[in-house]
Amino acid sequence: MNIKDYLGKYEEYLKYELNYSEYTIKNYSIHVTKFFEYLDKKKLSFNMLTKDNIIDYLKFLDHQNYTNRSISLILSSLRSFFDFLIEEKKLDSNIFKFVSNPKLDKKLPNFLSYEEYRKIYDSIPEDNILNIRNKLIIEMLYATGMRVSELVNLKTESINFNEKTIRVLGKGKKERIVYYGQYAEIILDKYLMIRNSNNEYLILNNKGNKITVRGIEKIIEKLAVSAAVKNNVTPHTFRHTFATHLLNGGADIKSVQELLGHSSLNTTEVYTHITSDYLKEVYLKNMPRK
Repeated sequence: MNIKDYLGKYEEYLKYELNYSEYTIKNYSIHVTKFFEYLDKKKLSFNMLTKDNIIDYLKFLDHQNYTNRSISLILSSLRSFFDFLIEEKKLDSNIFKFVSNPKLDKKLPNFLSYEEYRKIYDSIPEDNILNIRNKLIIEMLYATGMRVSELVNLKTESINFNEKTIRVLGKGKKERIVYYGQYAEIILDKYLMIRNSNNEYLILNNKGNKITVRGIEKIIEKLAVSAAVKNNVTPHTFRHTFATHLLNGGADIKSVQELLGHSSLNTTEVYTHITSDYLKEVYLKNMPRK
């Protein structure tokens, strides 16, 4: 099988069937291409693979100094591609379903204090359409907990302005409702009032087209540097911040799971570790007898 004949279809499958972001699609495609290059060198056929063949590949990646996290992502890519081949009737079963991901060290998500968030938000002047748009990006990511891929794909028609709710299409085309408050409402109204565009997508670039994930990443990098916030700030930082602030404020973890669109509660539970660390820090800072 010539892998190049299938990559285009696979990328469409990831985009339209699984609703993955452009960044994820690009990485998955790279991982699949490298795996098939490995198969060619080893003279292995994709439809005759054994579990031992896959374990040998994982050892090869380990010798190339890939981290367990990177290897897990590669396995996810290949699992997905072989599912796609089953849909294309090129395979009957997925060998990668029988291979477990390596254990990961728990990495606590990076998040901002409320003061750091305000420092970034308040540093943006409201003197032109692009700055108002940038304030809206920051506020929407923080107020709703949306993924950046969900924000770039958000259409204005998905916003219920009366209820202050947004219908979000997440991973695997799972739909959920998120909420926003008065701060987001104010900056959203300002943006829409002067946007002057019929484009169906909410967030536009400086040419009036739908913004990209990388476009938002660059904006946030510049804003964080400009505001002199020391944290390594990315779009996902605001999602982590949203979850952490909700839990610190007393929200139950099941509700936070629903708002984030996590399919498993285990994914959300990492934020309870952050909350515990935060409470310990507050205790040590304020308790006179410690």
